Amino acid sequence: MLGSLSLLYQNLDFKTTIFLLVTTFILVHALPYLIDPHGIRRFPGPLIAKFSDIWLGVVCKNGHRSEIVHEMHKKYGPFVRLAPNHVSIAEPDALQIVYAHGNGALKSNFYDAFVSIRRGIFNTRDRNEHARKRKIVSHIFSQKSVIEFEPQVRLYVGMLLKQWDRLYDMALKNMSGTEGDGWKGEGGRLWLDCLPWVNYLAFDIVGDLAFGAPFGMITAARDLAVVPVNQETVMENYGTKAEVEVREIPAVKILNGRGEYSMSMGVLPPSWRPLARRLPWYKKGLRDVETLAGIAIMAVAKRLATPTDRVDLLSKLQEGRDHEGKVMTKEEVTAEALTLLIAGSDTTSNSTCAIIYYLARTPRAQRKLQKELDEQLGAEDELVATDQQVKRLPYLDACINEGLRLHSTSALGLPRVVPEGGLTVLDQYFPPGTVLSVPSYSIHRDPKIWGEDFEEYRPERWFERDQADIQKTFNPFSFGPRACVGRNLAFLELQIIIASILRRFEFVLQDPDQKLETREGFLRKPLGCMVGIKRRDTL
Repeated sequence: MLGSLSLLYQNLDFKTTIFLLVTTFILVHALPYLIDPHGIRRFPGPLIAKFSDIWLGVVCKNGHRSEIVHEMHKKYGPFVRLAPNHVSIAEPDALQIVYAHGNGALKSNFYDAFVSIRRGIFNTRDRNEHARKRKIVSHIFSQKSVIEFEPQVRLYVGMLLKQWDRLYDMALKNMSGTEGDGWKGEGGRLWLDCLPWVNYLAFDIVGDLAFGAPFGMITAARDLAVVPVNQETVMENYGTKAEVEVREIPAVKILNGRGEYSMSMGVLPPSWRPLARRLPWYKKGLRDVETLAGIAIMAVAKRLATPTDRVDLLSKLQEGRDHEGKVMTKEEVTAEALTLLIAGSDTTSNSTCAIIYYLARTPRAQRKLQKELDEQLGAEDELVATDQQVKRLPYLDACINEGLRLHSTSALGLPRVVPEGGLTVLDQYFPPGTVLSVPSYSIHRDPKIWGEDFEEYRPERWFERDQADIQKTFNPFSFGPRACVGRNLAFLELQIIIASILRRFEFVLQDPDQKLETREGFLRKPLGCMVGIKRRDTL
């Protein structure tokens, strides 16, 4: 059919060809709107979004999807049409329906754009395959298993604190780093951008847990990782000590590029994607996807070539069994390790940076947290807080949760396809095949749940508001059977990191009105956070 049309256009004059192309384009987009196969024409939204996926594609490429979708909800109400077949629902009650256990809804083809080595637990859309993978992976992140990873987490938090201690001592002498180091001493404080440092911390922790060795970023104070020049050669020689040609890359930068590419590609129709990959911006993003996969391939290959009895995520992945007693293939293990690298580094670093920012911007909350830390941990000599210590710190949990509410690292509405039989959400029926999503960014700013001061960082609200409403609305790790399997580890990391850092240092912003600038790929990431650090007199 397409070949016949192409031949037809070749035999027509230029003006006629242009006319036919434009007419075809209009019909392709107008007819579905007029026919309205999913019965969603009644929902408001941007005009272009009703006819084409282009609107959402441009929004995603510009890096502020959650904020813009939120503005659309403020303009149009709780139901907003984001694309010809996609409706966003900004109501807390919708969360329990769209993402519920047993409702039959599947992940949309959005997730196909996140597949690189092979499908993992995150981007698997088949229900049975996901159940198989989840059975293998979920036990790794049980509360009991997570405690086994505490020593590695504490090790690298301690390394970060010692690096900041070293720089702080130099800052007191009014010294500064060389150009590119990004730190200086001024006014009795160490001034630095905390984002790169928490990136180094998160990458070294997940490197140790997922691959058996850190990337060495904290020690080097630099964004670096090693990847093979030829990935296929490494895959062919898994488990051997064959020499491999490698190169260094900026892993954090590559990870950011991969997230933006996959997000933007995922909202395009599958038929458009081959063409989009030829465009310069998308071509660069595709290279980032391939390069990031190389980090996992290289790290897993190195680990498998050197057998060890240490307990970490990779060893548990290798030992895991599905319901038939089968283990994962090496390719599957590598794909899951890549997922752990992405999820375990970016989410932790983004959240840590945001929480430090909000505490620096809110001195009252910072002092209250430090009072709790001093009272509960003050007499103990450990530089880094332990799991047992952070369990008894309710205000710490409130500070973390309030940061995750305002800066949900996964802020967008994750798309789900309505199953056979349809789905009724808030008295609105959606037929099979419709794509629905509930944006965390928006429901985390619902004044009915959080109060009229919902834009303020106020941890006290976690003790004042109706807990039932909070529990049904707070969604930092998604909800239902496809929720983040690593949430126990992620929260433990944040507890230890924030408790240890805030116990040792106090933070201020250069400008009290300084905003936390962000850019959103799949995750919503801070672009930087310059803070003034002072070692506390109590230590």
